This record gives sequence, C-alpha cells and structure tokens, in this order.
Amino acid sequence: MRRKRVVAVGGGTGLYTLLRGLKNYDLDLTAVVTMTDDGGSTGELRDEYGVLPPGDVRRCIVALSESSEMMKELFQYRFVRGSMAGHSFGNLFITALKELTDSDEAAIEQASKLLKVKGKVLPVTLDNRKLKARLEDGQVIQGETNIDLPKHDGHLKIDKVFLDKPATPNSIVVKALERADMIILGPGDLYTSVIPNLLVKNISQAINKSRAKKVYICNLMTKFGETNGFFLHDFIEEIRHYLHAEPDYVVWSPVRLSKKLQAKYLRQQAQPVRLSKAKLSNLKKTRIIEASVVSKADLVRHDSNRLAKLTWSLVNLNNHIKFIDG
Repeated sequence: MRRKRVVAVGGGTGLYTLLRGLKNYDLDLTAVVTMTDDGGSTGELRDEYGVLPPGDVRRCIVALSESSEMMKELFQYRFVRGSMAGHSFGNLFITALKELTDSDEAAIEQASKLLKVKGKVLPVTLDNRKLKARLEDGQVIQGETNIDLPKHDGHLKIDKVFLDKPATPNSIVVKALERADMIILGPGDLYTSVIPNLLVKNISQAINKSRAKKVYICNLMTKFGETNGFFLHDFIEEIRHYLHAEPDYVVWSPVRLSKKLQAKYLRQQAQPVRLSKAKLSNLKKTRIIEASVVSKADLVRHDSNRLAKLTWSLVNLNNHIKFIDG
C-alpha cells in the first residue's frame, strides 16, 4: 500500500512547525514554500546574489531533516558578530550551492540531500517576485517585510495582496498538488506566508483540480498590520477569495491566555482568533474542526506533534475528530 501524499503549502515558522511533526509519520511529504520573503539575511542575499529567498526553504529543510542535531543547529546558526552578523549559515550555504550549480532548484535539492530530508522541499515559483499590498485607503505597500512589520498605520485593513509581476508556477509543484491525497494551507501569516503561494499562476487551479482533501490550519492569534480583529470566518473568507473555492476542512483551536501572555500580546495588539457560529452558517461545504493543538510554551504557537497527529487522523479519515456545526 502506497504512502499517502501530503503537500503542505505556506512559509515561515508555521510551515516549519507543521513539517517537524509530520516528519514522524509514514507519509510522502512535499513542502511548497512561498518565494516573496525579502527581509534580513534572506533579503540581502536575494538582492546581492539573485538567489531565490533561502530563509523559508532553510527552515523546511531543517524541519524535515533526519541528520544529527548538530547538523540541524549548524544550518540554523545565525552569526552575531562582524561582517556576517545577521546572516544564517543555512542561507549562505544555499546561496553558495546556487553559485556552484547555477540553479536554485539544484541548490535546494543538494542541500536537501546533504541534510537527509524526508520528503521534498519545493519553491512555489522560480521567478523573482515582490509582494505588494493595497490598503483600504488605496495606499500600496511594497515588499513582504513592510507588510509584515508595518511602518504605515497598521490599523488600516489590507484590501488586496498581489505580485509585482505574474509568476510562473514550478511545474514540479503543480504535479505534486494534482497527485496529492491531502493539501494543507498554513499555519502561517495569512497575507505574507500562505496567500502569496496562491498568487502564483495556476497554483489555485491545481489545488482545486486535485482530488485531495483541502485543509486550512488557521492562525491562533491575530497579527497587527494584517489580521487585526479577524474572526475565524474572516480568515476562511480570505482563503476562499484567493483559492477561488472553500477548503474541505478548517482547523481552529481556542486559546486561553494567562495574565502574563495577555499583557504580552496586548502590547503587540494581537488577540486569540475567535469563532462566531452565526458567521459560519454561510459556508457551503467546509467542516470546522475544533482541536486543542496549542503548544505549552511562553509564546502562543501550534504544537508540532498535536498538529501532526490531527493531520494523520484526517488523511486516514479517523473518526475521532470533533466538528463544529455552523
């Protein structure tokens, strides 16, 4: 019996968290990574060497790596002194491989082999593109970093995100999506980690064409400058808008904050993503899964193992899943 094919689409810490747990299950895994990151070490290497953004790729490689802990720590190591300060070793490593092979694809493939990756890590596109956001007042913000860490008035809602130019999809990604048994969107920042993948030409179509179960893992907290005041249905509506279809399942986890965490997130103008059953009644086919998948840490994060266990149950149609009726 063949292993179930699971394709996880996203970027940032959210995709890393999901993959780190899924690696422990007998699955045929593919990580599809957004290519619009332009901040920090990634942004500098992207501008200077023309390499595709290596940061999220690096995280995914580490998440799926079966190498020693030292190798994984080395790949994540960030220099803190001198001219290399701020650069991640893994980012430099992938950039060096790009220089040697003259190919972003080959660089990622070689890095994956060296770190004994279980599965595949694929850039959603091989085109160098910038992310833009139009705000509700008509202002256009350029660059993922400027959207993610707003220098503008972060209370303004995002009306639309788009790429500076059309992007051609990675053909291997399209094939992986069409052959998948399950496609997972998120978790991750809605407008800067998840949706940018859907802006690449034919990616949404490939997802909708696939017979795979489509799952969206919603964020645990809102994010200032992106999803201020969003309820669960607001996240789902944005996914539906850019995907041009409803996901089959949405994973939502209630969050209860300690007083210490409440104060911390209040300073960040963030709050737990809440649910309104009345608003969910508009959904035609999406099933809402309430799941306790919050990590017991000093930050509100998804728990890798709990999230992976839930995914395993879904991909195998395990009946021990609680749905919320709209």
